[in-house]
Amino acid sequence: MRLFKTFSFVMLLTCALSVSGYAQDSVSTDDLQFTEITTSEVKDTIVKTQDTAKVAPVTTQPQQTLKTEPKQENQTLWGIFLAGFVGGLAALLMPCIFPMLPLTVSFFTKGAEKGKAFSKAALYGFFIILIYVVLGLLVTIIFGADALNSLSTNGIFNFFFFLLLVAFAASFFGAFELTLPSSWANKMDANADKGGTAGLFFMAGTLALVSFSCTGPIIGTLLVQAATTGALLGPAIGMFGFSLALAIPFALFALFPSAMNKLPKSGGWLNSVKVVLGFLELAFALKFLSNVDLAYHWEWFDRELFLSLWIIIFGLMGIYLLGKIRFSHDSPLAFVSVPRVFLATIVLSFTVYLIPGLWGAPLRSVSAFLPPQETQDFDLYTSSLIGGTAPAKSTSTGPHKYADKFHAPLKLDAYFDYNEALEQAKKQHKPLLIDFTGHACVNCRKMEANVWPDKAVYKMISQDYILVQLYVDDKSELAPEDVVTTPEGKTLTTIGKKWSDLQARKFQSNSQPFYVLLDPETESPLTTPQGADYEIANYKKFLEAGLTAFSSK
Repeated sequence: MRLFKTFSFVMLLTCALSVSGYAQDSVSTDDLQFTEITTSEVKDTIVKTQDTAKVAPVTTQPQQTLKTEPKQENQTLWGIFLAGFVGGLAALLMPCIFPMLPLTVSFFTKGAEKGKAFSKAALYGFFIILIYVVLGLLVTIIFGADALNSLSTNGIFNFFFFLLLVAFAASFFGAFELTLPSSWANKMDANADKGGTAGLFFMAGTLALVSFSCTGPIIGTLLVQAATTGALLGPAIGMFGFSLALAIPFALFALFPSAMNKLPKSGGWLNSVKVVLGFLELAFALKFLSNVDLAYHWEWFDRELFLSLWIIIFGLMGIYLLGKIRFSHDSPLAFVSVPRVFLATIVLSFTVYLIPGLWGAPLRSVSAFLPPQETQDFDLYTSSLIGGTAPAKSTSTGPHKYADKFHAPLKLDAYFDYNEALEQAKKQHKPLLIDFTGHACVNCRKMEANVWPDKAVYKMISQDYILVQLYVDDKSELAPEDVVTTPEGKTLTTIGKKWSDLQARKFQSNSQPFYVLLDPETESPLTTPQGADYEIANYKKFLEAGLTAFSSK
């Protein structure tokens, strides 16, 4: 029994880390619409009164249908599915579902043959999956594909998600319960008594409604994260994984009813699962607040503050697991069990691991979720990293354009305007490394923290290339002379929309990070552009391939 509880707690922790942290490329189209562009149309593009040389060049090739790269999209959907599946396993341990498991299975097995009981349970599980998948599809239908693509970078939505997850955490702590109208559950339960296939469907619906107070925060978090990936089927895939994990145990226990005797009895440990998940919801909520701070350049929620809050949250979680903190719904804890000691050790060890981050330690295992390293006020790491590999200094006069808004990682001498970087690449006769990135892009931060610090990679980026970082989700308003009007007549007034449009038109991509090695003379890629690749050797080969192609011209 204790072994099962240990497994349950570990699965819960894994679930929360998966739901709050499966990494994916961010996607940004900013509600842009693209049509086929001919050479003459590009030449006739109206850009208010500014000189066309000041406008980010667009491709003269016919525009293809804009879509996320299939490989990256598949990886994102798999990540969403796995997060949903592990979330469903954690939901099984909620007080609203776990006690219902033996009761529901006994209903199928009582007075029925083994094969017939399994078929009923399997059909019951299918209806559970159907209900949750339809819920996921409704999210896509209600918001629409364009809205889903913009959710990850929209300040209002991110702040709303932050408040929503804080509310979910408070619910798990016992401040209040999220419940649906009792009349809904009563109607479902009344229809479940009819029996047959329809009865099984309404039984599944009753489970979904009755368990909402426990599963609602998990479902809400999963739907938020799935929606903000920009993947059209993300919410439905997430709900499929979640419901599949819920449905499988009912079918398996109907097939092997004797295994039910090995399940632990319901008790106060179920509420402990909720509270632990509440702490994780609270920690995850801070990521959305960080996204808003970065996109709007508030510059108050920096890396130290983020880490300080995480240290407190996970420290309190460890203390709670040791029984030193009790919430309103907790049962008295006569002694600390071995599973709780093990899990508290893991949590408190993670808390101690975070502490060096206050002085700039990279914390690579969680770097994707932290604010960028350059927001760190007291950073002992970066200066020791660059050592003798100092970035090559630009020959341009004055500060780079937008340098007051953006800060390059690892003290690299990066540009933030395409045309300015292009001119410098021509002057210095170096290839251009375009980094299409975003404030809310977790994979961008992971690449900057785990791959770019490699000495060979850092040397090539800092000395052999001209680096330009183009933020596709930045909300800063463009100066009047930089405002762009697209061939379709849409006016792009923010920095993010301008670079998102450039990426989509010139390179037929809308995912970040997206790295392009460009010949500054021809403005054509030196090698096939790529997204995130955490294998340092592969990224090194990518940079070397660009240098080889450039030197051979």
